[in-house]
Amino acid sequence: MTATYTFDVFSSLDGYGAAGGDWTGYWGKQGPELLDHRLALYGGEQRMVYGANRANTFRAFVEMLASSTDESDVRDPWVTRMRNLPTTVVSTTLEGPLDWPDATVISGDAVDVVARLKAESDVPLRSHGSLSLNRALMAAGLVDRLQVTLFPVITGRTGLDPVFRDAADFDLELVEHRTLDGHIQELVYRPALH
Repeated sequence: MTATYTFDVFSSLDGYGAAGGDWTGYWGKQGPELLDHRLALYGGEQRMVYGANRANTFRAFVEMLASSTDESDVRDPWVTRMRNLPTTVVSTTLEGPLDWPDATVISGDAVDVVARLKAESDVPLRSHGSLSLNRALMAAGLVDRLQVTLFPVITGRTGLDPVFRDAADFDLELVEHRTLDGHIQELVYRPALH
């Protein structure tokens, strides 16, 4: 049996995964429904998968959490839960041990590593962010679910990390959707190469 792989990403309406300027985390739009839903998503057994080459989500998480306090937004309960899940970091540049509980570094081609993980894992696989890794995995047909949490902002001047920059073309089948806190959209798609 093959494990399900979910690419979980936050995005502005114009397709950026983050923003500079005076934007805060979640673009300042989070509310209790979003935070409770995120905690529920990470409540079950699963394995996290991150890439760690070039500028990336995993290194950003490590730095962000290391410089935060228990009272900061960075340590929302779902982030703490995510950090404590078993984690595989695919990297040709990083070596262990990592400042991350239960994390293993695997060197090699990400497509090969994740294909093997999908074949061998007894639990679902999930990746939050890791844009270049997940674009490559989508192109290889390894992403079963694309979960986009769409925040009601346009960050045309300050947008960072275009989520689908240089991605292949895909057809998306909508399999789930919900509105959180009255203005945040969560859209879950089944992607297929076009």
